[in-house]
Amino acid sequence: MATSQNLIDTYIGLRSRIARLVVGIVPPKEVEDIVQETYVRVCQINNKEKIRDPQSFLFRTARNLALDHLKRAETRLTSGSDDIDIRSLSTDKVFDDQTYSEATSNEEFGLFCDAVRHLPKQCRRAFVLKKVYGYTLREISEEMGIGQPTVETHIVTGTKKCVCYLRELETKGSLRGQELTSQAVESPRGEAS
Repeated sequence: MATSQNLIDTYIGLRSRIARLVVGIVPPKEVEDIVQETYVRVCQINNKEKIRDPQSFLFRTARNLALDHLKRAETRLTSGSDDIDIRSLSTDKVFDDQTYSEATSNEEFGLFCDAVRHLPKQCRRAFVLKKVYGYTLREISEEMGIGQPTVETHIVTGTKKCVCYLRELETKGSLRGQELTSQAVESPRGEAS
């Protein structure tokens, strides 16, 4: 059974280990926020005496907060991709209104997100850290535990594959209908996924 002081002492003793746990889940810039949020959550608990293992509780809380942060980041990355019905767009007419511009922008962003989803895991992670979070090559190298030349290769590969994916969709006429886009998303080269 944990007391308030016992939990705080345990947190102070585990702070660096909690940070090491979290750094494997979220970008390095977010680690300190997650570690501090863990402390805040622990302080807000009403029934501290019901916690049997403070160490496990702290690690679990930090891990859950990091995963929640990651989910929110992914939601922000893909939030525009599900809001549009491609069949409702017409390529025969050019509209200068804001709604059309937003719809086109949302569709393009959704297609870009699909292209990123098709990248290999390591390549995708390096690409997202660079292009979405704005990390330097050195920061990505440290985050992923790989050399800077490998990071650069992943980013270049990711960029090339995304461009090829989007060009292929464009040549297939992705704005002409949902069926064509769905087929292209499932397999951009006609290969089985």
